Amino acid sequence: MIDEIKSDAEKRMKKSLEALTSAFNKIRTGRAHPSILDSVLVNYYGQDTPLRQVASVNVEDNRTLAVSAYEKQLMPVIEKAIMMSDLGLNPSNNGDIIRIPMPMLTQETRKDMVKQARADAEHGKVSVRNARRDANSVVKELLKEKEITEDDERRAEDEIQKLTDRYIAEIDKMLKSKEEDLMEV
Repeated sequence: MIDEIKSDAEKRMKKSLEALTSAFNKIRTGRAHPSILDSVLVNYYGQDTPLRQVASVNVEDNRTLAVSAYEKQLMPVIEKAIMMSDLGLNPSNNGDIIRIPMPMLTQETRKDMVKQARADAEHGKVSVRNARRDANSVVKELLKEKEITEDDERRAEDEIQKLTDRYIAEIDKMLKSKEEDLMEV
């Protein structure tokens, strides 16, 4: 029973890490990377569809992305979707390929992005701590109903805390890496 509680808590903590990874991918560095466009949705026959499902996204050079639509009539729609996204990118369409140059980041922009990364990391930590809190409350409930002993409760809380510490350390490591990446000129 305690193992089920721990595995559930660990699943939730893993999901927090995945969400943080996704959030970090949306924060762009000065380099071109296809995952920058993961949040862009294209109106495809009246349905909002992720860009990756209607076009291929490739890195042309260190600072340029190339988007090639699977259907040529979608080119203006894709271009508009990229412009309307909150990524601050200006695509240029030559009819066959949409090229997206990555603008140089100013020092101020970099600092703002580091703040955003720190906020995302803090959300991830809160999510991990919430998973810990929920798991501990289930363990306490089991103790209250006399389904486990106090020793079992103490052991379970210690194991859940170790799990929490491991995931918090992983979040800190991811944040440090992202900050170094953003501040690199």
